[in-house]
Amino acid sequence: MHSVLEQLERPASNHPPRVLVLYGSLRDVSFSRKLALECERVLTTFGAEVRLYDPHGLPVFDRSSNDHPKVVELRELSQWSEAHVWISPEQHGSVAAAFKNQIDWIPLSDGAVRPSQGRVLAVMQVCGGSQSFNAVNQLRILGRWMRMFTIPNQSSVAKAWQEFDDDGRMKPSAFRDRVVDVLEELFRVTLLLRDRVPALSTRYSEQKQLRVQGALTKGLGV
Repeated sequence: MHSVLEQLERPASNHPPRVLVLYGSLRDVSFSRKLALECERVLTTFGAEVRLYDPHGLPVFDRSSNDHPKVVELRELSQWSEAHVWISPEQHGSVAAAFKNQIDWIPLSDGAVRPSQGRVLAVMQVCGGSQSFNAVNQLRILGRWMRMFTIPNQSSVAKAWQEFDDDGRMKPSAFRDRVVDVLEELFRVTLLLRDRVPALSTRYSEQKQLRVQGALTKGLGV
């Protein structure tokens, strides 16, 4: 309990919240990318530092291409981040393969580094037709599996091809209002949680495992 209290007493960070935006399309005209760029503009206005990851060139997940530059880039960005925005098109009632491939390349742990654990997450989807929530529901499951804190609000943009102007900006609408609401909530929750991650995400089972590993290492004289 004492260590948890010490973790809660950490001084507040004063740098801009660091947000990573992932989108799930490789098309030349990608509405998930247009929405990602809109998110970048809004979050930057709020005062966040934002990075967009371009999934072009990321190899299909094979558990072995860990040194590939696009894999290294993605993992470093996830480690750098304090929050994520995930945006996927809905494909056959599910998240797009290009998006899921990115998540598969982010491990739950990489040695002592946890590239996703404790990050705040906002989920969004773009629809080619009528509004649905299949993709955002699955993104929530992925976020939970990746040990992230997914905010309650979410966005699903119906008929996305109607919602952007010729310059790629999102037109004023109830859909855009919801996007801004989601990002505002993400920004505020990130400010609240980012200095509390060690206290919130430290697990008894993991600490027990670390103690066992430490004992084994000591016994081997390493």
